[in-house]
Parts: sequence; C-alpha cells; structure tokens
Amino acid sequence: MLEKYIKAARREVKADLVLKNTTYLDVFSGVLREGDIAIVGEKIVGTGEYEGKTEIDCRGLTVLPGYIDGHVHIESSQLSPEEFASLIVPRGTTAIVADPHEITNVCGMAGCEYIARAAKNVPFDVLLQLPSCVPATPFETSGAILNGDDIAANINNEYIFGLGEFMNYPGVVYSDSDVIKKLEAAHSAGKVIDGHAPAIYGYELNAYLCGGISTDHECVLKEEIEEKISKGMYVHIRHGSSTQNLGNAKYMTKENFRRFILCTDDRHAADLKSKGHLDDALRRLVNEFGIDPVTAVTCATLNCAECYNLKWRGGIAPFWLADLVVVDNLKNFNAQYVIKSGKLAAEGGKPLFDTSKRYLPENVLNTVHLKEMKAEDFILTLKGKKAKAMTIEPGGVVTGCEIVEVKSVNGDVCVEGTDLLKLAVVERHKMTGNIGKGLFKGYGFKGGAMGITIAHDSHNIILLGDDNQSMAKACNRLKEIGGGMVIVDKKSGEIHSLTLDIGGLMSSRDAESLQSDSRALIERAHAMGVKREYEAFMSLAFLSLAVIPKLKIVDKGLFDVEKFAFTDINAD
Repeated sequence: MLEKYIKAARREVKADLVLKNTTYLDVFSGVLREGDIAIVGEKIVGTGEYEGKTEIDCRGLTVLPGYIDGHVHIESSQLSPEEFASLIVPRGTTAIVADPHEITNVCGMAGCEYIARAAKNVPFDVLLQLPSCVPATPFETSGAILNGDDIAANINNEYIFGLGEFMNYPGVVYSDSDVIKKLEAAHSAGKVIDGHAPAIYGYELNAYLCGGISTDHECVLKEEIEEKISKGMYVHIRHGSSTQNLGNAKYMTKENFRRFILCTDDRHAADLKSKGHLDDALRRLVNEFGIDPVTAVTCATLNCAECYNLKWRGGIAPFWLADLVVVDNLKNFNAQYVIKSGKLAAEGGKPLFDTSKRYLPENVLNTVHLKEMKAEDFILTLKGKKAKAMTIEPGGVVTGCEIVEVKSVNGDVCVEGTDLLKLAVVERHKMTGNIGKGLFKGYGFKGGAMGITIAHDSHNIILLGDDNQSMAKACNRLKEIGGGMVIVDKKSGEIHSLTLDIGGLMSSRDAESLQSDSRALIERAHAMGVKREYEAFMSLAFLSLAVIPKLKIVDKGLFDVEKFAFTDINAD
C-alpha cells in the first residue's frame, strides 16, 4: 500500500478521492491554506493540485480534521453505539475516547464487550477505555465489581485502548493497594490512564499524578486549571447536557491552549439531535466566548490526538488518516461532508451508513431486579424537626447540603406545601432490598413521582416525589419495562415512561423516535414543576455520584463526599 500512496502523492496515478478547491485548516501552523486534498484508501496522500477517481468540489467550504471527543460515555446518550454514531458522525465527529463505565457497572465486562462489538458496525472509531472504578466507591451496590486482578486480566484485551477515568482519587493519593494494582496493570500494558480529580491541589495533586494519570475533565477554577496544566496535565473543556464548562475556555492563552481538549462526557439524544455534538461546542466557543476558531478546532482535533498518542490523527497532512469534516464556515460549523477513513460517511447532515442491523446480546438486557415496591417502603422517619436536604446548582453536578425545617405526620416526613421532595435510591442489581432515603430541595416537581434507572455510577434506581404511593408505582414500572425513565401523575393516575432496555441505560430503538419520546417526557416533567434551568432527568442521574461533592445519596444512605463517609439525615 505504501507504494500506492507514494505514486499517488507524486501524481503518477490518480487518487481514489480528491476534495477539490478547498480551504483547509493547517492545525500544525495555525493557518488556513488552499489546495486540493488527495486521498488513497484511508490515508491523505497530499495537498496541492490533484486528480481523483472521485472528486468533490469544496469551493467556498472549509476542510477540518475530523473531531475527536476526548471523553464520553456513549450510554449517556441513551442510544446504542450504532445510533449514537448516526447522530455524531454527520456532525463531524470521527473518533471518541469512550469510557463504558455506566454499562460495565451494570453488566460487568459483558457491557464493555457489547460497546466494542456494536461500534464495529458503523464508521467511527471508539477508543474504548476499561473502566477503572466499578463500582466508583465501595459504599454502594453495583451490578459488577472490577478489582485490581480483573483490570490486570482484561487490560490487554484487543479492544481496550486505555484505563478509564480514575474517580477514586483518594485511593490514588493514599496508595490503596488495589488501586495501585490497577494503575500498575495499565502501565505494564502501555495503556493511557484518564483522570477525574476535582479540586485537588498541591502535594495531593503531585501524588495523584504519580499514578501516571494525565487528564482531567472536572476542573472549575482558574487556579486549578493553571496548576494542573503546569504539572503536565491536559484539561478537558466539557460540553455535556447537564455538565457544561465551556466558560473555562477563557483561561486559554496562546502559551497554554495546546493543553486543552474538547469533550462532551454526557450528552443525551435530544441534545445531539437538536443542537449537535462537538460542532455545537465549537459554535459556542467561537460565537459566544470569542475563542479564535483555529484555536477551538485545534482543541477538538490535534490536541486530543496528541494527548492520547493517536499517531497520524487530528491533522491534514500526507500519510495522516483521512478523517475530515467539510464545513460551511468557521462560524457555524455546519458539516456538509464527513470523510471517515477515506470514505464519504455523511453528507448534508445525514449519515450514509445503515444502522438497522444492530448487535444486541442477551447479557445486556433484563437488568432490573427488585421486589414489588409498596408505599410504605418510602416512609422517611426523622428523630427531630431538622434534617439535611440535598441541593443542586443548575448546569453542574456538584450538590450542596442545607439544613431545613421539616414536619412529620404519623412518623413520616410531610413535604406537602414545601419546596422539599423525598429522594430515594433503590438497589436494582442483586435484590438486596437497600433503599437510601433523603430530601431534595428546590427542584420544583410536584404532584407525584419521577424516576430513572440511570444513576451514576452504579445505576440503581433514583426516585423523587411528594407521594409515597406514586414513588412505589414509578419504581414498579421501571422494573416492568426493564429500565428507563418514568413519571407518575398522582392526580390523573397516569404513568408515562420511556424504555431503556440495554442495561437500563440505553435503547435499542432508532435515534429519531427515541429522542422525540425522550423530549416529550422531559417536557412533561417541566410541566409538573421541574425548573427549566435543570435538565429534568439527567440532573437526577448525578445525585448518587459519590465522587463529586458535597452531599450525595446511594442505596445505602446519605453520603458526605468531602468526609468520604456516610452521614445521618437528622440535623437536630
């Protein structure tokens, strides 16, 4: 093949495909250049003046390297890998660094293998990372456990690219023996290790980095970003559905911008369909935050490729992989053509590949296991009149803890007429009967219950409501449909639900119908009072994420992340 590349590069033979009359971005020099782009097989062979067996006239358009998402969980889209690709490839994303720790927490290694095999059906690259924290903490019940020996046994699997985000940062900093075993296994295999280390500074950051971890997508403050970059880390700028920190781009300078990467982390189908993927991040960075488009695109391409040692990716040059997106301009970033590995994969925002034949093994289905729930299961008894209530800020996953006055009737907290709701996490993997109970303030929902089987990271059932019977009904419906999202309207008695049959996280349906039904259910939640500044269901999914401050709830009770210990709900 090399000889064919070389001959085509010298124009001795025609290229397979030529993008004619282009303006293309040279991310190495940070400038726009003009010329044809010649492609043979999956490789770019040259820029200049070329003839091709197939030619696409790109006059008036701009050619960019294909976008690379530096950190994403496919499961959070609620779509199968095939349908996920049908939404992001036409937007210009040609590769993702994917951590399947959601479905692995539910299904174990079967979940990892499912993502890898399903992704082979479509034209985009899934660089799959073996989840490092299953479960994320030892304080909750997950569907699977991957200890140090399990990581060592699986890290060399041919479909594993690296070790996923290391959320157990205390385990790294304080040299937990099983954590060290996981890190050493990854290093022995020569695999990259992703980070997850919010608000770590100084000597503790030094210790964390000595685990051989090189990225972080949880930065918030300028000082944190600057210190992490100064110590060699790459910082992800995140544009998800619930977690968005594009504003961190204001900390980029001409000296440090090569250490920033774009990622989405968690982005659901409705947003992918209506707003886009990394193309949406680029639009907003350029038009709302005033970032130079060349800088923004470099963060979405070459920076990510270099961070993850993706050789011959992220740029437009001879012998580099022909992953390209042809956009209208560097303001709107509307993809006109997408080339994946030298072949036309999308045109006019539409995929040119079939997603109807999907890989769907039995071992990722029927994953909701629990007894029939009753109203009395959600009675919340307090010792006094004051309790700890969880709060959450719009657009983020950090939760607060507020001491609130509560009243009880017949031994059960009464939330009627307040801005409080009952909150519960019901274990759904091993039928332990565990139910963590708490209070949630300020969300706005009234008149029943809502629930979801997506609850990071162990993915038990998370429920909120102001009526015990409605909470029981919501939980039972989730069992009946094999997982998903549900709303119970107490007044009408109606139950509205969306099935997520793959691990209780994803749907085997097509993207178009799923996102439409998902949006309708989200709108119903807002109509029942959920404040518009919250992503109605996905915000709930983070309330059990016991590695993000401050107060969280898991199936075993309320958890104080800052103390890394359980805490009593009573505040008297």
